[in-house]
Amino acid sequence: MDTVEKIVEDFASDIAMGPFSSGTRLRDMIRAIRACKTAAEERAVVRRECAEIREAIGENQQEIRHRNMAKLMFIHMLGYPTHFGQMECLKLIAAAGYPEKRIGYLGLMLLLDERQEVLMLVTNSLKQDLNHSNQFIVGLALCALGNICSAEMARDLSPEVERLMRSRDVNTKKKAALCAIRIVRKVPDLAENFMGLASSLLKEKHHGILISAVQLCTELCKASKDALEYLRKNCVEGLVRILRDVSNSSYAPEYDVAGISDPFLHIRVLKLMRILGQGDADCSEYMNDILAQVATKNESNKNAANAILYECVQTIMGIEATSGLRVLAINILGRFLSNRDNNIRYVALNMLMRAITVDTQAVQRHRTTILECVKDADASIRKRALELVFLLVNDTNVKPLTKELVDYLDSADPDFKEDLTAKICSIVEKFSQEKLWYLDQMFKVLSLAGNHVKDDVWHALVVVISNASELQGYSVRLLYMALQAFVDQGSLVRVAVWCIGEYGEMLVNNVGMLQGEEPITQRSIEFSSIIQRHQSIRPSLLERMPALDEASYLLRRASATQATLAADKPTPAVTPGGLKLPNGVAKPATSPLVDLLDLSSDDVPAITTASTTTAPNDFLQDLLGIGGISSSPAAAPSSASTDILIDLLSIGSSPSQNGPPAADSTPAQGTKSAPAVPQDMDLLDGLPSNTSVSGPVNHSSITAFQSATLKINFNFKKQPEKPHETTVHATFTNLTSSSYTDFVFQAAVPKFIQLRLDPASGNIVPASGNGSVTQGFSVTNNQHGQKPLAMRIRMSYKVNGEDRLEQGQVSNFPAGL
Repeated sequence: MDTVEKIVEDFASDIAMGPFSSGTRLRDMIRAIRACKTAAEERAVVRRECAEIREAIGENQQEIRHRNMAKLMFIHMLGYPTHFGQMECLKLIAAAGYPEKRIGYLGLMLLLDERQEVLMLVTNSLKQDLNHSNQFIVGLALCALGNICSAEMARDLSPEVERLMRSRDVNTKKKAALCAIRIVRKVPDLAENFMGLASSLLKEKHHGILISAVQLCTELCKASKDALEYLRKNCVEGLVRILRDVSNSSYAPEYDVAGISDPFLHIRVLKLMRILGQGDADCSEYMNDILAQVATKNESNKNAANAILYECVQTIMGIEATSGLRVLAINILGRFLSNRDNNIRYVALNMLMRAITVDTQAVQRHRTTILECVKDADASIRKRALELVFLLVNDTNVKPLTKELVDYLDSADPDFKEDLTAKICSIVEKFSQEKLWYLDQMFKVLSLAGNHVKDDVWHALVVVISNASELQGYSVRLLYMALQAFVDQGSLVRVAVWCIGEYGEMLVNNVGMLQGEEPITQRSIEFSSIIQRHQSIRPSLLERMPALDEASYLLRRASATQATLAADKPTPAVTPGGLKLPNGVAKPATSPLVDLLDLSSDDVPAITTASTTTAPNDFLQDLLGIGGISSSPAAAPSSASTDILIDLLSIGSSPSQNGPPAADSTPAQGTKSAPAVPQDMDLLDGLPSNTSVSGPVNHSSITAFQSATLKINFNFKKQPEKPHETTVHATFTNLTSSSYTDFVFQAAVPKFIQLRLDPASGNIVPASGNGSVTQGFSVTNNQHGQKPLAMRIRMSYKVNGEDRLEQGQVSNFPAGL
């Protein structure tokens, strides 16, 4: 803005000396505005000046029109409206003198843009000035056209610009080439008109024309594939010559920048070479020699030379270069990593992340330097280097790289420790081939940064320990020792307490003794007191939990990941793909909502949802057996002959019973009810529910669910000719004084039942007494008359921004459904 302000003042100075000037009023206005102490004072000065300008415009005072325009441009730069003076620009442009045209065109470029209809009125004036005999007036018109040209103006004035590109005047030719760039951007169809002209300009000697021509060629390549092919055939040789000449040229003070000859032309030519050589082996081969020369000639001790080297590296990595040339480019980036300038190191790390897909082995040679960047004081460099190290890890170098990262974990900054911990855990999970090595690394991470370890990471660790019987003694001893030294690390405490609770006897039985370790005794006062008071639960209390199912854990983890990454997309199924546990065994894919029923068997029930967002189960709750599947010996799986409805929904007391389910029950406010079934048949007890209703009700309406906060009623409609199909109208009523937002209803049924949910009437359940939300769905019982209808439901919503989840089992459907 200061530059434009200076130009305006210079214009005013020139005009102030003219025969019609009455003084330097622009400077007086600027001084008055700068002397204002408050914004109100400034607005008052601007209003007064604008009023005087309007009066002059109304009286058509031509002798001060140029001065008023200069004042309007300054007012416009301050952010005040100046649209009332736009027509004055056109009048000044139409004037005969160069001074008036100069300030008129400047006002045109500042006060107007291509979207305003007033601009169409200036097309004729531009055409006249482009054909003017005065080269300076021609230059003004080209400058204005290159800044505010619209598509219509481009089509009308393109022939004049083409003619001026053949001019003998250097400045006119350069400005015409720059104006052609704007025309090609606005009307790509005109690109073919400039291909030959752009190619011929590359033969010029003047650097200003060359850099304009190179930029025009770049724009042509972007606008037209035909232009790209034309320039590949006709311009590569010229570009190589330009780059060789500018690299080998002697000192020229007008182009020299810190001892480098015209680095701007260097960079523009290299960018155009990258576009032309990409995917073209012949062009790339022709460029190899000159690129090698540029890469070796420039030293990286000056900023201008570094800019050229970086652009040269990008060009080498972007074209079909030879392997030796790519190694040279990556070595240049390696030197950049040793530079003291943080900006140079950052761009080198960025470029190496792209280069690793082209030549991984060449990047691996700089692994030590990259690891040092992980320990850099600059946070952005640390983060980028860590991402690059993650890409460098493979089965061969995973152990030394992990050791370096874990060793640095102890001294890392607290702000960086979370990212570092996440990367280490990802590396260990992805590349571990041995469970022992995996456990050792995870125990180190838990000890040094346990507060930064995410839940799903230590969940996976517990799953692995529970399935590695030969390493349980070793694990519990290491965790016990680490717990005494690092009791402030939250995730370590959780894992250690779980392992000690499950495998504590291995500590006192000296199982997996470590070298130099002394025997350990545990206190048993608390266990003794519990056993004496509760003799009936002694067997189940002391029974060891079964090994956690890795497949179930994988499904839960995949479901949670899918719900996070694709919250706004329908997710009918999840394929975990490459997700695997540290033992390297991939698990088969299954439904993402299988955890709704907390089942991991192959006989997965059909699940339907009317929303795309699901809330995953509390894994820790399932993991530690709190409110989950019973861990007592009596909780054995059912046999293959068990009725699927009884097996899935726990209706009835035994597989052989064919009688009706448990007695009718209707939920009451603030109460819970459950079917009277033995514990060994309650396979759905893995999910805590607010209420569970069972027993047939021979009515067309039932209360399917009720808790202290929510009530759900089902109304049924049935067509006599379609006894196996039922239409259900659900009504969701809020029982509290706070409205529920983001309300989602989900349902799961056995496989022999088909369920289709219609969209709900809304996702906000108003507070009690203010209405309700309704939703319809249809149910098709393919074994109608043989097996009763049953359903598992889940409702998720938010109360004052806090997530809530309620779920239950509906078994009191009317008979005959």
